[in-house]
Amino acid sequence: MNRTQFLQDLIKQLSPKLDPTTYVYCTVPRAKYGELEKLKPIVSIAELEGLTLVIPLEQAQAEGLDYYRVFRRITLEGHSSLEALGLTSVVTSLLAERGITTNVIAGFYHDHMFVPSDRTDEAMEALKELASKPNG
Repeated sequence: MNRTQFLQDLIKQLSPKLDPTTYVYCTVPRAKYGELEKLKPIVSIAELEGLTLVIPLEQAQAEGLDYYRVFRRITLEGHSSLEALGLTSVVTSLLAERGITTNVIAGFYHDHMFVPSDRTDEAMEALKELASKPNG
């Protein structure tokens, strides 16, 4: 199977699923992994400036943490691969054409996209449309 056909097959299997939880990105200066487990982050990334966490909005509010914008997570449930060349580019380009900001985090089994909560319906519609017409 050639690379184009492989990518088209992945696109057909996108199966976007919307997580009902609202999330925010927060950063905690000088924090280390494990120190903030009580916040139940679904993502944490160590940066020079601090620990970036993706946590439920309610957790951030309860802890008094600053955040910029509220996001929802869309999981592409079709089994992906960490080596699936081009899938992230196709999906983010599609949403960018519609003016939808997308932060993608690749898990071992699935890609997870965080989109602004007020654009979730548009993003889901676009992804479902893409999956139904993988050739454009």
